[in-house]
Amino acid sequence: MQYYLLIEKCAYCALYFRGTIMKKFIYVVLFSLVSTGVFASCNVTNGTINILANEFATLRILMEEAKNCAGPDADFSVTHSVDHQKLQGPALEANPSEFTAKIVTNGSITPLMSADLLRPLDDLVAKYGQNLQKSQLITFDGKIYAVAFMANAQHLWYRESVFNELGIAVPTTYEEVIAAAEKIRASGKMQNPYGGAFKAGWNLSQEFVNMYLGHGGEFFKPGTAEPSINNAKGVAALNVIKKLTELSNPDFLTHDTNATKIEWESGNVAVMNLWGSGAATLLDDEGDQAIKADTRLAPPPTVGGGSNPATTLWWDGLAIAKNTSDENAEASFRALVGAASSTEMANANPNAAVWLIKGYTPGAAAVGVLASAQMGATPYPSIPHMGLLHGALSTEMVEFLQGNESAEKALADVEAAYRAKATEQGFL
Repeated sequence: MQYYLLIEKCAYCALYFRGTIMKKFIYVVLFSLVSTGVFASCNVTNGTINILANEFATLRILMEEAKNCAGPDADFSVTHSVDHQKLQGPALEANPSEFTAKIVTNGSITPLMSADLLRPLDDLVAKYGQNLQKSQLITFDGKIYAVAFMANAQHLWYRESVFNELGIAVPTTYEEVIAAAEKIRASGKMQNPYGGAFKAGWNLSQEFVNMYLGHGGEFFKPGTAEPSINNAKGVAALNVIKKLTELSNPDFLTHDTNATKIEWESGNVAVMNLWGSGAATLLDDEGDQAIKADTRLAPPPTVGGGSNPATTLWWDGLAIAKNTSDENAEASFRALVGAASSTEMANANPNAAVWLIKGYTPGAAAVGVLASAQMGATPYPSIPHMGLLHGALSTEMVEFLQGNESAEKALADVEAAYRAKATEQGFL
């Protein structure tokens, strides 16, 4: 069975609060990758290919495949940046746009859709998408705007030898994670045994999103864009995050995913919450092989007695800029869709991602992402005003974590900052 991810503009809120379509999309794609894909070089000779993408190993693998597909005569370039979400709006608003294509997620696509900066892909899919699964096609208002190629989620990682030596069971809740980290610290083995992407900005906001969903919270009042986080569940989420940061490197506000991975590979951390896509470098043949051999992956923990895992499901996909020429759009799509349908690439890199590609056989490192889907993790809400709340969280949580204000005050500040932006942009 196949599912289309259909997001109607008049039903953004309904989609998020139900979560049904996205969950079916992720679940079906993750557990129905059984047919065989056929891949051939696209040999692009006309047009320019200029891609904006996030910075992590999986996307570098995909971009290399796209470059190979485009061929040696193609005018091909890619910009990898951890600040891609800040860059994408101004870059694609230019006419012609600075980039011909953007690698998007279910979080980053909504502001681009709201600003009408992406090109419908139906004609290009009909012409060049024969090897795509229908469940890879991301549609808004019945038109295809993105092609998904991987699923992702944050989940638990732990050092098996450390846990065995101290008699610690694999945590299934965040309360158990905290107890495990406290026991490791008390043993003297590590001073800061927990690791997480707490960097002030997008990463820190995402930690709240995960923890708030784990507590069963809803970000907005049903059917509205009115924020709903300054409550007992919001306070509980912040308090868990603060406890985790107290068990982390004191410079946690500077630690994004890449910095956390360095801490892990240096042997400074024994338990962490990290993206499944991090396996591409954390479990490769470089670096300290003893630590890599000691690394184990586990499902995302629950929190506060809830049954929902404290994580979110994501997809990454390709999109084409609206303000680029037909020639550039076609060249970019051909190169990217060649990579996004390459069974050979996916199976040559099974641990780099949970690929949403026909014929992909999940590697051992897919266990955390697959477990997230099986546990019913909530997809990151694909609604346009969620980006405004995420942004407000990124600037208003820091003082609480530094001990300068209460959780209630921090959440009130978040809601006030969000309301100002949401009113300005017409959501309230």
